[in-house]
Amino acid sequence: MRILAIETSCDDTCVAILENSGKKGADFKILSNIVSSQVKIHAKYGGVYPTLAVREHERNLPIVLKKALKGAGILKNPKPDAIAVTIGPGLDPCLWTGINFAKKLAQEWNIPLIPVNHIEGHILANFLEKIRPKFQITNDHRHSGIPSGRDKIQSFPAVCLIASGGHTQIILMEKIGKYKIIGETRDDAAGECFDKSARIIGLPYPGGPAIAAEATKISNFKFQISQPKADLGQRLTSLWLEPRAGNFGINLPRPMIYQKNYDFSFSGLKTAVLYEWQKRNTPPRRGPASGREKYIQALCFEIQQAIIDTLIHKTLKAVKDFRTKTIILGGGVTANKELRRKLKAQSAKRKVKVFVPAKNFSMDNASMIAVAGFFNQKKATKNYKKIRSNPNLQI
Repeated sequence: MRILAIETSCDDTCVAILENSGKKGADFKILSNIVSSQVKIHAKYGGVYPTLAVREHERNLPIVLKKALKGAGILKNPKPDAIAVTIGPGLDPCLWTGINFAKKLAQEWNIPLIPVNHIEGHILANFLEKIRPKFQITNDHRHSGIPSGRDKIQSFPAVCLIASGGHTQIILMEKIGKYKIIGETRDDAAGECFDKSARIIGLPYPGGPAIAAEATKISNFKFQISQPKADLGQRLTSLWLEPRAGNFGINLPRPMIYQKNYDFSFSGLKTAVLYEWQKRNTPPRRGPASGREKYIQALCFEIQQAIIDTLIHKTLKAVKDFRTKTIILGGGVTANKELRRKLKAQSAKRKVKVFVPAKNFSMDNASMIAVAGFFNQKKATKNYKKIRSNPNLQI
């Protein structure tokens, strides 16, 4: 079976072609995976403008499709067996652009459409790890296969942490196709907090990579982090830096971290960043070693740690409460190296396995939509009118 997948839920125009064969399971081969990013276009606005995103999707989809078909070596005979397309959640105008494009192709080729949930795609992106170029997934939902060269997921249920610019959720996964949201953000998503904090400081969009890059620079400074009295359930550490240009004591909140639920709230953290930035009388810029730059690096470190601490604490709380031995990550924020490092370290102490996608599959891509389409073949239809956008679609 060959699936062509289309993903336009936000500002990336993505087309991928995936092929599989097999009886009990499925031997997958990604024939092509093309992503056209709009980051440079939206950077000057500090976020995604839907009208601009739609314009770029309309312009890029035919180009990206042709590149995908050419890359797969099927430009002369492009007809797949089905088309998988993201229907939500996401930005409604962007979703419709991809859906309408998929409908036209499906009608032209007389093939079924498979509606796909973007969040489920992020979860199943873990089965795309380190493709060179083949990997295997079994249909045994109790012990689903992991990409070639990886151990199998030990058991279900699994706790899934989805963190991106628009979503922050903890999902209990009983098996592929059966999910329950047990926690989510009540306001800003983690990625949104990164973006807005970066804008306050004057860093470029997207904010996550920009803040992470600044945070890594403090490794050359003299700093001290106090040790927590106990595990993550106790009072969390705050950062006290002693860089050469001055002393910075930065202590940002970890909102809702002590509450007994699995929900998040990052709007308060964003506000705390704003107040910290406004109150600090930093010295003027004096080249690369200026006190101002060191302060920015220290602040970025603490912003990153505040977000990471909250994500990890809530995820591990869910693991403990539901007695699971598997954590699955998905979404652009989970590409953060420090998040992955700390979560793996904390999970190893609890003998819990953590599965994370390769960085290119943490971000929005169509390969994850193709895999999700494979596992949702029962939803395939030629009644194209039934396929509609749902920007608030729940998993």
